[in-house]
Amino acid sequence: MSTAEQPTRPARPVRSDYVAWRTATTRWRDDDAYGHLNNATYYELFDTAVNAHLFEATGTNVRLLPQIGVVAETSCRYFREIGFPEPIEMGLVADKVGTSSIVYRIGLFQGDSDEAAAEGRFVQVYVDNAHGAGNRPVVPIPDVIRAAVTPLLRTGAR
Repeated sequence: MSTAEQPTRPARPVRSDYVAWRTATTRWRDDDAYGHLNNATYYELFDTAVNAHLFEATGTNVRLLPQIGVVAETSCRYFREIGFPEPIEMGLVADKVGTSSIVYRIGLFQGDSDEAAAEGRFVQVYVDNAHGAGNRPVVPIPDVIRAAVTPLLRTGAR
């Protein structure tokens, strides 16, 4: 494949790409045998960033709503190593709020760098809570969730 035919990578995310912030304390056990944050921990941080925002912004236990968001897709782009003992700042933005799903991006930052160490994509699909997480997305996003997530939308989001 020639250079002209190669797809371009999205730009490395920076702090100004995100709308809401929270900090997580790293733990000794978060690092793998090589002294880097374990891959599974990145996904735990993405889940925590999204759900902590929903709990705080709605003022309710989102687990008890008639419709709940289940994870339909996650991915991570890694840019540089991070790990214990420094805290991690998590930036959150919504790329899309649809009828039954929300697409988030979560940037992980450690230290003073303006560039993300990693960025996750996290898609939640809303299902009927009475019938369990195995249901297809057939219900709209609850109004209380939509109100909490709409301020996370950014014009020109990628």
